[in-house]
Amino acid sequence: MLDNKKLPLVAYFCMEYGLESNFKMYAGGLGILAGDYLKAAKDLNVPLIGIGIKWKQGYSDQCIGDDGTPYDSYHNYTYDFLEDTGIKVTVKIRNRDVVCKVWKIEKFRNNPIYLLDTDIPENNGEDRWITGQLYGWFKEERIAQEIVLGIGGVKLLRELGLNIDVYHFNEGHAVLAALELIKEKMQSGYSFEEAWRQTREEVVFTTHTPIIQGNESHTIDALGYMGAFNGLNREQMVRIGGEPFNMTVAALRLSRKSNAVAQLHAETANKMWKTTSGRSEIIGITNAIHVPTWVDERVTKAYEIDGDIWKAHMENKKELIAFVEEKNGVKLDSDKLLIGFSRRAAPYKRSDLIFTKEEIIAPLLKSGKVQIVFSGKGHPLDDTGKKIVGKLEKMTKEYPNSVVFLQNYDMNIGRALTRGADIWLNNPRRPLEASGTSGMKAAMNGVLNCSILDGWWPEACQHKINGWQFGDGFESDNVEELDKHDCDALYDVILNEVIPTYYENKEKWIEMMKTSIKSTREYFSMNRMIEEYYEKLYIK
Repeated sequence: MLDNKKLPLVAYFCMEYGLESNFKMYAGGLGILAGDYLKAAKDLNVPLIGIGIKWKQGYSDQCIGDDGTPYDSYHNYTYDFLEDTGIKVTVKIRNRDVVCKVWKIEKFRNNPIYLLDTDIPENNGEDRWITGQLYGWFKEERIAQEIVLGIGGVKLLRELGLNIDVYHFNEGHAVLAALELIKEKMQSGYSFEEAWRQTREEVVFTTHTPIIQGNESHTIDALGYMGAFNGLNREQMVRIGGEPFNMTVAALRLSRKSNAVAQLHAETANKMWKTTSGRSEIIGITNAIHVPTWVDERVTKAYEIDGDIWKAHMENKKELIAFVEEKNGVKLDSDKLLIGFSRRAAPYKRSDLIFTKEEIIAPLLKSGKVQIVFSGKGHPLDDTGKKIVGKLEKMTKEYPNSVVFLQNYDMNIGRALTRGADIWLNNPRRPLEASGTSGMKAAMNGVLNCSILDGWWPEACQHKINGWQFGDGFESDNVEELDKHDCDALYDVILNEVIPTYYENKEKWIEMMKTSIKSTREYFSMNRMIEEYYEKLYIK
């Protein structure tokens, strides 16, 4: 157990926070994790605060047009529950002073999160939109956002008068905060080398994306033009982040220790960045979830008193079915197997893998023996991702009574699916899943995982006991070979394990549900994760 009186004070920097469905400060898994983390910090009363950005429009709303093509729309949001701290800080962007107003949010039983906002009268029209859209732009505007988060975040901490012991960067977006820390030390008379060394002792870093292309980089010239050098010279910037300047490489070199978000992900990340000189060690600290936010109390109670867990599950399943009918007008059958699948629409997540062989899946869908509810968004600027969404929508037309796509994915949809499905399907190309916390939410609700051995699942899976794996951990650089192997394995498990157990051996299914909860409810709880962060990252 942690001794709260002796813990270091941590400032946690993240571009997004998923605290509540209609508080539009999040896009997906990264934000949901950060929101859960700040809620658990409140539960455990640990000294940790969040630093983020108040997004005027948040992430996009993504709906599907009459032609089956996803389109994005944006809306200006106002919130009456944000506390005006009265603090304003100024950062230099494009050689202009940009003023950032600071808001505070504690409404959702979370530790304080301070949000920086440039949409104020002191700024010109262009600068007011820096905090307009979460992940809405690339290149120059993204750099501007990262100057606000990183450099503005450190200046905010100085205004608050807090003696921060550890600066935690959740992903590379906040890496410019370390440049501000270096600048402060150089202004106090330290050399660049000594300022860098001292800053490393204060910074820790969490890496998420196990795909090289997903790790953001910028040209040195663009960073210089935007003002991100922050007192350093070009040579020093190149030494920190390379040329082009990679935000993950910089974070690895600017932190004393780093972590990946699952044990397999730690192996993947260390392989990815093995040629990066001067980087910090990358250890594995597996992600977790905030149980009160995601796990249904009826299921928990039934489990704890050895009550009727199937009855509790069926209540959730019928609520999901009612939710689907209200949203899409489709009435699913509560007695039939219902598969849930909700992922960001990216090619490596293979949302449409189950449709690969129509001769196998079509009879199951047409008869209603298998029902599938999908959800997820493609990035607004990712046409490939949107095509994936479009294909899933097309499948709802081919199988109108058994395939559903819930548009405009949010926390409410995620909660309904991870509570009400019978099976939680996950089939990324191993080892490209960093963690996959939605599977943890499902597991603690008694929803059985059926997943590739990727992300968190290799640590939890007891095949045929608390869920199923398929693919046997197979990896290949040949995408066609990998997809065929995993597709065949998926059909084998669905046809020969999942369907027979659901329809012919309900007693075993219920026992698996109980084991699913028992095997995940403590280790994959955010309480364990926070303790590990303090013990393995924060405390020297």
